[in-house]
Amino acid sequence: MQKLLQNLNPEQLAAVTLPAQSALILAGAGSGKTRVLTTRIAWLIQSGQVSPSGLLAVTFTNKASKEMTARLTTMLPTHLLNSTRGMWIGTFHGLCNRLLRAHYHDAGLPQTFQILDSSDQLSVIKRLLKTNNIDDEQYPPRSLMYFINGAKDQGLRADKVDAHDPHERKMAELYLMYENQCQREGVVDFAELLLRCYELLSRNQPLREHYQARFKHILVDEFQDTNDLQYKWLKLMAGPHNVVFAVGDDDQSIYAFRGANVGNMAAFEREFNVQNLIKLEQNYRSHGHILDSANTLIAHNSKRLGKNLRTDAGHGELVRIQEVTSDLEEARWIIEESKSLINDGGLRSEIAVLYRSNAQSRVIEHALFSAGIPYKVYGGQRFFERAEVKHAIAYLQLLDNLHNDSAFLRVVNFPTRGIGNRTLEQLQDVAKQYDISLYAAVPYVAGKAGSSLNAFVQLIEGARLQAQNLPLPEMVKIVLDASGLLTHYQKEKEGAERIENLEQVVSAASLFVAEEGFGHNAPAFLGPDTQAMAGAAITTADGIAIFDADAALPTVMSPLSAFLSHASLEAGENQALAGQDALQMMTVHSAKGLEFDAVFITGLEEGLFPHENSAREEGGVEEERRLMYVAITRARKRLYMTFSQTRMLHGQIRYNVKSRFFEELPDDAVKWLSPQVKVQSQWFAQPKAAWVDAPQSGANRIALSIGKTEHGWCIGESVAHAKFGEGVIINIEGSGTNARAQINFGRQVGIKLLDLGIAKLEKVAS
Repeated sequence: MQKLLQNLNPEQLAAVTLPAQSALILAGAGSGKTRVLTTRIAWLIQSGQVSPSGLLAVTFTNKASKEMTARLTTMLPTHLLNSTRGMWIGTFHGLCNRLLRAHYHDAGLPQTFQILDSSDQLSVIKRLLKTNNIDDEQYPPRSLMYFINGAKDQGLRADKVDAHDPHERKMAELYLMYENQCQREGVVDFAELLLRCYELLSRNQPLREHYQARFKHILVDEFQDTNDLQYKWLKLMAGPHNVVFAVGDDDQSIYAFRGANVGNMAAFEREFNVQNLIKLEQNYRSHGHILDSANTLIAHNSKRLGKNLRTDAGHGELVRIQEVTSDLEEARWIIEESKSLINDGGLRSEIAVLYRSNAQSRVIEHALFSAGIPYKVYGGQRFFERAEVKHAIAYLQLLDNLHNDSAFLRVVNFPTRGIGNRTLEQLQDVAKQYDISLYAAVPYVAGKAGSSLNAFVQLIEGARLQAQNLPLPEMVKIVLDASGLLTHYQKEKEGAERIENLEQVVSAASLFVAEEGFGHNAPAFLGPDTQAMAGAAITTADGIAIFDADAALPTVMSPLSAFLSHASLEAGENQALAGQDALQMMTVHSAKGLEFDAVFITGLEEGLFPHENSAREEGGVEEERRLMYVAITRARKRLYMTFSQTRMLHGQIRYNVKSRFFEELPDDAVKWLSPQVKVQSQWFAQPKAAWVDAPQSGANRIALSIGKTEHGWCIGESVAHAKFGEGVIINIEGSGTNARAQINFGRQVGIKLLDLGIAKLEKVAS
């Protein structure tokens, strides 16, 4: 027993050896909460307070439950190991599944009921809509799935849903139809596991009392992530007398969008009459300056239970803050700094690049690809591998080559347009019969199937005609709109991130055209009219495609063809092999629970981090601050924060204001690697003007005018410089001999701050 407790610090020891009363353990980042949980279980068993079968431990991931079980096997003496194999340690869903398997009859389920994962559930819903002739454009399957799961997470059956309008009433009706179909087929989804189990315990008093008598000790990990129904389930299992040992960190509650309720911690403290609140504040991960930054930042949140992380590891290095002129420069700087860390003996796998939104990864991925650095996108997919991006690329491939059957099959019925497998089988038979492509075979298909296919062909032809002679970025915009992809994802509850990724395809196209030296107005491809002239000698104005007189193929790829080749190469290369040392990339949400020697937190700009949506949601900014706290506490030794004056989003340059979180960091813990620019103009000073679109017309022009200065210049005016070329004035500060202008000279040069009394600027006609 003494050996079990010997390496615990005082707070950990106090938590592990608490008397049999409900307790709340505030476990800060890196404070050893898993060790406390597993040691508490081992201590309860070894001290004879509970048998292994009389204990229930709830985790949030299967990985955590397996880790807890593995640790227990090393902690407990040999004679107790056999009795631990039947312990109830698992996730909410896993434990509910176990209970329902034992009491399937009482739960109204067949003995062999099957569990639907999310893709299976979506398939069931699609089948339901098709069988009942429900318009899936008006009631998108994924939206209906979110509606059903959201209601179940609140403990609501279809007849209890509060429907305020005809659309919601129809959704509730479809929910009921879905429930009946699942019951007939003997299947349950993940949300149903918890709800069905909760209902069973609620109505069956003998069964409820049986489990309350059995599980005298209940331990819960990551308590801050519980939703309302999970908390209600825990209260049923605990009853009025059992001991609940809850471990969590309200400062790391970042899953409100999934239904997590950080208020459950305060409710637990009140409803379980918690007398034992222990704070684990000793951090074993990060150096002092990193923890000081985290502590000072999170102190700006209200209604905290309150704790302050500390370390014995010393102050370590200052937190480095870098301001850059563009997102491209941000990516380049991260690459160079990472190379320095690697050259100093660091592992690539110990370097993490964190971002608030998945769409931000594109520019950094491109820089890593260009630098030949292997990387891995943790908890997600690389940019060009994401489903919505692959859909957009497939449409572009089809516009570039109408006879690309793979691209045709990917998008012919996405978004759904009534073209089913039967129709496609018919089309493929015709194509095989005449030895032609699927696209060419469409006119040979008759009837309703032919009409649906012909409508798709008209969509593609219309997009090709509309995009003829347009630059690549403009062409991509047309494809995103004409294809219906944007409209499709706008209808999804969680489609905002997919839309951001789609709009980043426009940015990717803009960057590609600039980097490869294609003319700014160079047409993306030779449209239908010019393609008909294949075989004649043609050279476009920008020298993009040259046709040989004897061959109907361009000897130089068009911007569209080149971009599609680039996308395929970038998706396929720099793939980190299993076990290979690779730099880690992930969203901040995905980073929770992980730690690295060096961490880059990128895109710290108002509207991006904190996200612009947070201003419209109650408690939104506080959740964003908790997310920033999680990001900071991922770092062990080095922490970098970056923000960019400009960022290309949705194919347009946007001018940014640095994140408010910088003002919430302690001055003595941070080091600014670039001088802080104090911008005085009215435009930058307004807090709500964090994001300003810059419509592109010639140089990156912004539609702003704050009047002429004494030097005759105004914001938004186009100028030319002998060294930097053409640009646009984005800000003017100072007066008289001290007047200076910030000028954006485009992606190759960036933003320069020039003295108006010295710089020889020339006006450029609009």
